[in-house]
Amino acid sequence: MYPVERSSAHLGLRELTPDDVDAVHAIYGSAEATEHLSFEPRTRDQVEQIVARSINAATATPRTEYALAVVKRDTAELIGFGRLATDPHQQRGATMGFALRPDVWGRGYGVETVRLLLSVGFDDLGLHRIWGARSPLNEASARTMAAVGMVEEGTIREHVLKAGKWRDSIVHAILDREWRSAGTSS
Repeated sequence: MYPVERSSAHLGLRELTPDDVDAVHAIYGSAEATEHLSFEPRTRDQVEQIVARSINAATATPRTEYALAVVKRDTAELIGFGRLATDPHQQRGATMGFALRPDVWGRGYGVETVRLLLSVGFDDLGLHRIWGARSPLNEASARTMAAVGMVEEGTIREHVLKAGKWRDSIVHAILDREWRSAGTSS
């Protein structure tokens, strides 16, 4: 499916463009924004490579990765990054992740972003299960995933090596029937 374009009350998802490098770097280059992510802050050159790979992956056949810009509908300003990646080890399954610029935290944009990503996965791609993992210390992410109906399933022990230390990840997931019964699909 290309291009992806989906919107909600305040936000939209769209394909990345080369012009998005600086806006993505404002997220991926931020120590605050990446504190609970699985990697250290990225350099601008690294972000440029990530955006280029994401643009190339968008037109792959079959498409297995959906790396998307999260934009404010009223201004088209990029404020976040969302990703769905189909899981080759699970039939009709995908992983999901997202990151927003710290200056927009606390406004409900995380919930809106995850709902948009889940809608792409379930409504457009016909997936059965979507899961995401978070840092055990990221309570905001836990609340966000719970708010959209994702269920905390358990812990992946010492899953991420960051800053020279192993960190657990907490898994949250939602099934297609749970998504439909919550009445959040479009």
